[in-house]
Amino acid sequence: MTLERNDPRRLTVVSGGLGDPSQSRMLADRLAEATSETLAQSGIASHVHVIELRLLATAISDSLIAHTITPGLQDALDQVMGADGVIAVSPTFKASYSGLFKSFWDLVDEEEFAGTPVLLGATGGTARHSLVIDQAMRPLFAYLKALTSPVSVYAAADDWGDVYGSSDSTKTAPIHERIHHAGATFANLINAIPSRPRASKHHPTEIEVTPFEQLLNG
Repeated sequence: MTLERNDPRRLTVVSGGLGDPSQSRMLADRLAEATSETLAQSGIASHVHVIELRLLATAISDSLIAHTITPGLQDALDQVMGADGVIAVSPTFKASYSGLFKSFWDLVDEEEFAGTPVLLGATGGTARHSLVIDQAMRPLFAYLKALTSPVSVYAAADDWGDVYGSSDSTKTAPIHERIHHAGATFANLINAIPSRPRASKHHPTEIEVTPFEQLLNG
């Protein structure tokens, strides 16, 4: 199948937010909007699919313990591995991404995911956690062989106040400017490479696990 540079792009948004509503989901949605707007300016349509990990928490936990994957979780993994671009946003827990966020990405096949453009985002209570993206998230996605965008967004609680004029924080550019810059940069990254081939879906019922004894002998 021949794919053209201006083919519609599939964007998959992965939100690790645990609440409803959540700051992580809000940031993820804003980043998706900014990316889609820039792609549209280049004449490229985009289809956005959102994955809220909190709705898959039980399935993710079961998959790690029982080595089985539910249809809903498999669909989420297919969406991630078939995307032209992934926007991944996590809340900050104990100076890193959440355990749920990490558990989901533990299920992603790094060979199949390799080369996927990824835009990173994180949220937290204060700006002192802002290094979570560079110190925790970038190494994770480097292991997954992703093509991470150089511009990411960390949003503290008072950043959202800046948008609506309720905060006097001037330490960083307003959140909407950073989101626009990150979305535009990510869209240009996606636009620079052809749309990914549409692989047929694979629905394994079990995760392949190397026996511990084999690892010891290997």
